[in-house]
Amino acid sequence: MPITLASIKNKLDSKIGEQITVVAQAGRKKVTRRNGILRETFPAIFVVELNQEENDFERVSYSYADLLTKSIEISFDDVATA
Repeated sequence: MPITLASIKNKLDSKIGEQITVVAQAGRKKVTRRNGILRETFPAIFVVELNQEENDFERVSYSYADLLTKSIEISFDDVATA
């Protein structure tokens, strides 16, 4: 089944409030890694609230097309509780 922007949004909707790591290509050989919490999803973008200890700004947004074209990669930090 082909991946669509709507299916990406639906998957992210179920992960709102969870820890997320976003790895983005920032240039030829430069990669940025940002950690935060997935806060909101909109029709074309999603918003990540960043950890203030690691970043100079509070939020960053990415488009679902970034995920589809593999310009960014995301992973969710699943914390196991005992």
